[in-house]
Amino acid sequence: MELRAEECEKRYLRSAGGRNWFYAVQPANFALKEGLLTVLMGRSGSGKTTLLQMLAGLLPPSGGKVLADGRNLYGMNDRELSRFRNGHIAVIPQGHSAVASLTVLQNILLPRTLYGGEAPDEEEARTLMERLGIAQLADVYPSELSGGELRRMAIVRAFMQKTEVLLADEPTGDLDDENSLLVLAMLKECAAEGKAVLLVTHENMAHGFADVLLDMNAGMLSEQQAQER
Repeated sequence: MELRAEECEKRYLRSAGGRNWFYAVQPANFALKEGLLTVLMGRSGSGKTTLLQMLAGLLPPSGGKVLADGRNLYGMNDRELSRFRNGHIAVIPQGHSAVASLTVLQNILLPRTLYGGEAPDEEEARTLMERLGIAQLADVYPSELSGGELRRMAIVRAFMQKTEVLLADEPTGDLDDENSLLVLAMLKECAAEGKAVLLVTHENMAHGFADVLLDMNAGMLSEQQAQER
């Protein structure tokens, strides 16, 4: 599935009744394509997360469109969009989004159980947890986890959704270098399997994993030259 932004922007009015607008994201045009790892770099506050949230169907743009294989995400009603996201767009959020009353394993399997259909593969989930070093935490509750453990749980959960698109917002933010490199390699593998993957980060180590390298500065999106790896 191709996810495309067409003149997609997000702006906020600084004062009620005024005309002074702040642009979190300037009008942006780009396509997130299958089989490629797109890395979006930029400083905090540059608009990276805002753009990702618009692409994810979580934040309506002020102007422009977000198209999934030609279908306008924000032309759907809330119920349609929620179901579409669950089946087609997985998100690794920057913050923590665990359900406190569920165990780690239950949190990981939750998105696949929301709308019925094929039961999630618990053994595959445990294999991914083992790879990321959290297999022993399957029956632990989120309140007992560190920031890095919560982040790795969210990563496994997104991988287990089996969607065509994966959007990762600073997924290595709470991780050490070893685990950061592992996660970057897993995202690269995910793209190689045919998914459209967007990584939003400020970590320079991500450069070498990028098939497409983008930069965000003061809400303005531009394409850079990806490095050979």
